[in-house]
Amino acid sequence: MGRDEGISHQPHGDLELCEAGVRTYTEALRAGRLPRSALEPAPCLTELALVHPDPQDDGWIRPVPPSSALAHLLQPVTREIHERIRLSAALADALAPLASVATTDPDHAITVLEGLPLIDTAIENALVNTREEVLTLQPGGTGQEEERLSKALGRALAMAERGVSLRHIYQHPARYNPPIKAYLEEIPPGNIQVRTIEQTAERLIVFDRTVALIPASANRDAALEIRHPALVRYLVQVYEVLWAQAMPLTSPLQPPAHDTPITATQLSVARLLVEGNTDQIVARKLGISVRTCRAHIARLMHTLDATSRTHLGALLVQSGVMEPTR
Repeated sequence: MGRDEGISHQPHGDLELCEAGVRTYTEALRAGRLPRSALEPAPCLTELALVHPDPQDDGWIRPVPPSSALAHLLQPVTREIHERIRLSAALADALAPLASVATTDPDHAITVLEGLPLIDTAIENALVNTREEVLTLQPGGTGQEEERLSKALGRALAMAERGVSLRHIYQHPARYNPPIKAYLEEIPPGNIQVRTIEQTAERLIVFDRTVALIPASANRDAALEIRHPALVRYLVQVYEVLWAQAMPLTSPLQPPAHDTPITATQLSVARLLVEGNTDQIVARKLGISVRTCRAHIARLMHTLDATSRTHLGALLVQSGVMEPTR
């Protein structure tokens, strides 16, 4: 037993052997029996029933033959396998007959698209079959990726050649975004209409009012492709409501109807601040960066000579810029 000195028992799974256990069990098989003290570094041998007391001398232990031990240890595993097979067969028997009931009509489907390449492929496939109209809702406005806009321009020009009309809803900051302005200038005016809105929902694309794509994750690396007519119809109705509220890109944003020198964007920031939103939430709702949002707040405070944000809210209400909160 001297060669096992220094080997201690290490935590492991219920059906595993540690190094000390393997060595002790091996020595027991070779010697036929070992003193009970030999189990101190390998209590797992007793837990796994790999040894038993010597019937002639309680101070010694004898090993159980490996074949007998294996059969004993595999019994619960075998029972679990049989139970899982039984459950699988039961599920198959219950659900297989329903396959003939389920519709195979692709117009009644919601498909989860994982990964940007798969989403791009779905968009390309939908565009190929589009003949009349594409509706898009594009939240944000200052962080549009040039690569995405370049890809979108190629698609838009291809659709314009086929006579497909485009309608885009952006947020107000898009009016001042050079890449977006360059994108819009390349598309024939007769094929595109653009409006902007203060706040909007998540990204949405609808093709010929039959297929819609919406994000399925916060970072937009997954999407839902919706072909269910009722769901697509509902999304189109939401889009039309936002379209009616949005301002045409060719129309200037209206400044506040009072004498306070506040811009339309600052008015939007002020409205959300008075509602109790944080800088981060205001920025997200308006499609601007937090830094830009805070710059607008600083200008508001300077314009109204406010000493704090609480004071700013009171001055906004006092000046008639904002209605008092209830």
